[in-house]
Amino acid sequence: MESDALFSLGAPTGPRSAPEGPAGVDGFTPVADDSPLPVRMRPASLDELIGQDHLLAPGAPLRQLVSGGAAMSVILWGPPGSGKTTIAHLVAAATDRRFVAMSALSAGVKDVRAVIEMARRQRRSGGPQTVLFIDEVHRFSKTQQDSLLAAVEDRTVTLLAATTENPYFSVISPLLSRCVLLTLQPLDDDAVRGLLRRAVTDERGLGGALTLTTDAEDHLVRLAAGDVRKALTALEAAAASATALGAGRIDLATAEQAVDVAAVRYDRDGDAHYDVVSAFIKSMRGSDVDAAVHWLARMLVAGEDARFIARRLVIFASEDVGMADPTALSVATAAAHAVEYVGLPEAQLNLAQAVIHLATAPKSNSATTAIGAAIADVRAGRGGSVPRGLRDAHYAGARGLGHGTGYRYPHDDQRGVVTQQYVPDDLVGVDYYQPSPHGAERSVSTRLPVLRRIVRGLPPPPARPETPTASSPATAGPSVAAPSAGSAVTPQPAPALVGRNGQPAAEAGGPRTKQDSGTDAAGEGQQ
Repeated sequence: MESDALFSLGAPTGPRSAPEGPAGVDGFTPVADDSPLPVRMRPASLDELIGQDHLLAPGAPLRQLVSGGAAMSVILWGPPGSGKTTIAHLVAAATDRRFVAMSALSAGVKDVRAVIEMARRQRRSGGPQTVLFIDEVHRFSKTQQDSLLAAVEDRTVTLLAATTENPYFSVISPLLSRCVLLTLQPLDDDAVRGLLRRAVTDERGLGGALTLTTDAEDHLVRLAAGDVRKALTALEAAAASATALGAGRIDLATAEQAVDVAAVRYDRDGDAHYDVVSAFIKSMRGSDVDAAVHWLARMLVAGEDARFIARRLVIFASEDVGMADPTALSVATAAAHAVEYVGLPEAQLNLAQAVIHLATAPKSNSATTAIGAAIADVRAGRGGSVPRGLRDAHYAGARGLGHGTGYRYPHDDQRGVVTQQYVPDDLVGVDYYQPSPHGAERSVSTRLPVLRRIVRGLPPPPARPETPTASSPATAGPSVAAPSAGSAVTPQPAPALVGRNGQPAAEAGGPRTKQDSGTDAAGEGQQ
């Protein structure tokens, strides 16, 4: 099993392999001369660990775990290369405990139960305590995790579990509540740089046989992104290339040739997946187009399902752009279709175009807040029966029930809008939609108050008094009549409204009812 490790900048001390004490170590292979460089450079004591200062204070759970001072079960959560497996090796070095290591990739419930049964027998006979290390514990199913509960509860075994995924999502709550959660952080660039230099000169590493140029070192540090194992693995590959070429140093060209692409830290089913997607959405919402394109590229390079990305764009188009740019939804939907029709890698161009459009578009969440408020009212029990005039009047007997009676057909009015109640009685006057002043929604915010006044039969706002001048005599502007609900009074044309065919709405006779219009009462499009 490879080290996931934290490394020391100080002089190496202690044995270089997991020693087998009286209790024994099962599951770890001793370090050999041909072991990978990250394994050979593994620290031998807790004092050699760096990068996790928040866990290394005297009396901290990590120190108690490694020293055997407390029989507490622990879950180690951190990114690759942050030290989870290294800590397990240090725990294994304690000579007064039996240590068993297994990986969730290959072990099953039968293997776990066998270890627990052996630990129970040893405990009854006065034998050593058993520490069970499970790597990648998030890959255990719920049933497999359930099999650990009783043994962890009564301390038949001390569980040491490692995961790269958020345990609040990947570990069942009963097991999580029985363990101490320790969060490990990636190492910073300075720590990675120091460890690379140490590996170049240390006898367990390259032993000074090669030198590492500054630009090559910078490349390896950047490539590692806080993952020590990745940095040392890349160094080992570059050293092998330099040796094969007969060179005495590792330069940038050699380092780039040995490892040409940075492995992106991204798990489609894990915590990093949600973090990257969150950053992607928030970058578009914040109109940072460059950041949005970066997160898109990271997802594509990591192998994210392009259909997932496209779905997020379609949602975003209505959630965060909405009426400020009504074309955004069409662009996002077209990109989703392109993903299905064209596929990757070419569809990355369509996704990029959609991301750029959405990130640079004016933003409005008015559609989101409108439907949210409406749903909240419905769930709270607001909203009565459908107004009689709006009910379906097409089936036999509907007229006798009064369905459709009094319905006023908007298209029969020059303005295309009439005074009429469309909502249940207890929602009259409720405004769900609040347009923003951004983009295309600016014109909607001007038109909407006029529409609401006419539909609700409200009087127009008081006209501002104007001071006449010699060159500009005072004139009275057009107004909207204020009929009461159900009144037959003819409303006057309202400001900012035009009639059909795009012409100004002229004064006309009052709007006729649908029955008076002579249209087919069975027309679906007129309901």
